[in-house]
Amino acid sequence: MAAAPHANPYAEAGVDTAAGDRAVELMKAAVRRTHGPEVLGGVGGFAGLFDAQALTAYRRPLLATSTDGVGTKVAIAQAIDKHDTIGRDLVGMVVDDIVVVGARPLFMTDYIACGKVVPERIADIVAGIAAGCADTGTALVGGETAEHPGLLGLNDYDVAGAATGVVEADRVLGAERVRTGDAVLALASSGLHSNGYSLVRHIVAGAAVSYGQHAADFGTTWGEALLEPTRLYTTPLLRLIDGLGGDVHALSHVTGGGIAANLARVLPVDAWVELDRSTWTPPPVFHVLADLGGLDLVDTEGTWNLGIGFLAVIAADRVDAATAALAADGIAAWQVGVVGGGARPDGDFEQGAKGVDGGAVRLVGAYRAGTAHDTDGAK
Repeated sequence: MAAAPHANPYAEAGVDTAAGDRAVELMKAAVRRTHGPEVLGGVGGFAGLFDAQALTAYRRPLLATSTDGVGTKVAIAQAIDKHDTIGRDLVGMVVDDIVVVGARPLFMTDYIACGKVVPERIADIVAGIAAGCADTGTALVGGETAEHPGLLGLNDYDVAGAATGVVEADRVLGAERVRTGDAVLALASSGLHSNGYSLVRHIVAGAAVSYGQHAADFGTTWGEALLEPTRLYTTPLLRLIDGLGGDVHALSHVTGGGIAANLARVLPVDAWVELDRSTWTPPPVFHVLADLGGLDLVDTEGTWNLGIGFLAVIAADRVDAATAALAADGIAAWQVGVVGGGARPDGDFEQGAKGVDGGAVRLVGAYRAGTAHDTDGAK
């Protein structure tokens, strides 16, 4: 006797295509809000289309591209069932890498892998991505949601994205523009951003703290405090680049590896910088976590941003103009060092990073003591 036919063998295997379609319907409006006339074809095609006609105005356009995820920060979003900010983190990790070379973002795509498609959850994630894209002038032109039953738990997911931007060839920022005597500006972070969460989770687990537990230091639950969204720097930095007329020489996005290593990547090999810890007070979240883990802040400098989300290397006589411009965009900035040349001081420096033969950087001095009112970096 022939076996009875299965009504939907794919569904029996754990994949719900109808839920995927529902998720797309829920996210459409948020995605469309990132579209200008350059985006053709709308949502749901096999490929996103972007009209590159505007690039003909460039003398020699260079395309810049970046891809990244948000790491284990997603585990905290899953733990407290809050998914509307993790997409903003993704934009920060991807699009803000493009502005490092001076590029203006054009478009982004995303990828979400999950154990089970919950349409409302996927829509929340994508709404966060779309909001971040809108804030950075980036079109969200496509994406993919993949259901992986048996590989991921029912409430597990991971997110990744890729973005493309453009910059005029003779306006690319980087080590070639950096000069001895340039000022190094620190741009305040909004908190942990999306790096070092494996250490965060290790500390929290070791202290037997629940993410849903109230944290007196923050006035919220632990999970809500640790999900503080990544600050987006693309739009303010593009305005700064345009406004300073060539006096922004290099930018560094402080992500994995910490402050010193990321700055070293954008310096010439013969340059060195000493970053003065006494110019800022790391925000409370770093102090609280370090204390909870029995660590000194210095022990975490290769992992967390400690209050600095970006570094800008600029002409020394433009510090006041740059800090004023960034303040107007709501970002506190302050001078944290000066680019040196020739023989560098004795002692250990971070020398390049991630395969880049860059300059040498170290942090010196002691962090400035202060209260919560001093955490925005202003002296």
